[in-house]
Amino acid sequence: MKPAKPVNQLLTLQDLVSQLRSEDKLSAEDADKLITTPKGRKQANQHPLETIAQAGLKQPDETPLDLDFLVNWLGQWSGQTVYNIDPLKIDSLRIAQVMSFAFAQRHQILAVEIKPDAVVIASAQPFNDSWESDLQHVLKKDIIRVVANPEEIRRFTLEFYELAKSVTKAGASDGGTGFTQNFEQMLELGAQGNPDANDQHIVNIVDWLLQYAYDQRASDIHIEPRREIAQMRFRIDGILHNVYEFPAKVGIAVTSRLKILGRLNVAEKRKPQDGRIKTRNTQNKEIELRLSTLPTAFGEKLVMRIFDPDVLQCSFEDLGFSKEDLNRWEGMIKQPHGIILVTGPTGSGKTTTLYSTLRELATPEVNVSTIEDPIEMVEPAFNQMQVQHSIDLGFSDGIKALMRQDPDIIMIGEIRDLETAEMAVQAALTGHLVLSTLHTNDAPSSLNRLLELGIPSYLIRATVLGIMAQRLVRTLCPNCKQPTHIDNDDWTMLTQPWKTSVPQKACEPVGCLECRNTGYRGRAGVYEIMPLSESVKNMISDDTDSNAIRKQAMKEGMHSLRLSGAHKIASGLTTIDEVLRVTPLSLQR
Repeated sequence: MKPAKPVNQLLTLQDLVSQLRSEDKLSAEDADKLITTPKGRKQANQHPLETIAQAGLKQPDETPLDLDFLVNWLGQWSGQTVYNIDPLKIDSLRIAQVMSFAFAQRHQILAVEIKPDAVVIASAQPFNDSWESDLQHVLKKDIIRVVANPEEIRRFTLEFYELAKSVTKAGASDGGTGFTQNFEQMLELGAQGNPDANDQHIVNIVDWLLQYAYDQRASDIHIEPRREIAQMRFRIDGILHNVYEFPAKVGIAVTSRLKILGRLNVAEKRKPQDGRIKTRNTQNKEIELRLSTLPTAFGEKLVMRIFDPDVLQCSFEDLGFSKEDLNRWEGMIKQPHGIILVTGPTGSGKTTTLYSTLRELATPEVNVSTIEDPIEMVEPAFNQMQVQHSIDLGFSDGIKALMRQDPDIIMIGEIRDLETAEMAVQAALTGHLVLSTLHTNDAPSSLNRLLELGIPSYLIRATVLGIMAQRLVRTLCPNCKQPTHIDNDDWTMLTQPWKTSVPQKACEPVGCLECRNTGYRGRAGVYEIMPLSESVKNMISDDTDSNAIRKQAMKEGMHSLRLSGAHKIASGLTTIDEVLRVTPLSLQR
């Protein structure tokens, strides 16, 4: 006989164990252990679901009784929808206004959505409705009950209310608009100043912002001033997500706090500045952040690029190199001297590829030196120098200095002008291996770019070993992806003119808690690697035809970016839409 459902009361360990036993999800022996042993006794503030999950038990069919399973089971038992709390989609300031922190804690509930005529309330106590009528009377809206993970409810209740409190307190001191750089600034007589950047509430907001970004795997943080607000966005797997909106004056104080941490000039708001911060994440790993400010119509925009130190430990396979790609790439980087170029737009992973390559080459027998603008990740195995425009230390001057430091391998952050290109060529001619980046769409067009800068064709033939173009595609979440059928016409368009057969292992995105319902988690590179063979070198002249070079390189085995992406689709790693998004059609021909 199944036990009756609890009525208007909190669930106990006995209630849950009895129900699990009645559904044959728990053995009699395990049920006795949970009830009688000290491990099964409830700790302070711990939900009985957590007590069961921590016991590490399994169902008779060997399915683990973990917290995710138990939460879903509780939703089925109670007849309520299970809600996965995604902090990126919750406006914590509005959520905190639904009820007081004390009320939320006392009843172990959290508002997660505010609709025009209803409020969605998450709870891990679906049978307790003692608070519903009071809250409905105050809100004058319907209450929609959902079941959520008790650990997440407890954690996010604390985080959301603490953040909302800090934002409210930080903004309370300022009666004015706070638009110190707003082109539409209105003068309000008697208005007080902005919140102080060292105010404890601002410190709390910045600490939360950084840890939140690390938890969400963000690669960039954007703080963007608008007319009346400051908008915060995270770039995750290459896509920007709206995260939070601060009052404008709080946004100014947060930006100032970050500028102080990055040792920038806080008083200077009229010109762009660059800086860096080193912090630690929740796993105690050091994280580097590169800061960049930009004056806009409504104030200073701040972007922070987050550099994960684990990137330096990535193997070429981790970056997305196929065996064929790796053979071609290693064939170039193991040459004693010459120039190797990596091309692609901003954010295509060029720096990560170069750092991983240098890490591979930086043995005790060689001297690896870099000149960068700025130094993006600090690596003890390299000798890194930063461009300093304020003292006229540019790329070309840096290369001249490095040439007197007995280098074996030189990495130049970017070839931007003729002088830098000439110094790179000179370094290659004098027996050094030079790696650098260019901003071009594909590998063959990089040769035209060098010609446009003013490098003679005979010097290109003498020094350039090879060129690699790359892009980053989002990879499918391994937890939820599922097989799919690819339309033959779509596949033909993608692989023209190779006309390879339609793959059988292609997958499509679904969406789950692990990937925040996007269907994608992480990114991998797609590569177009063009070693300069003798036949390709013979085609380089002052009026080089990049299309002719492309065709010749393809005959010799070069795969275009799209074909490289097609191989990843065939392996079930990404999708056609994702490859088409990052590789324009013009690069295919």
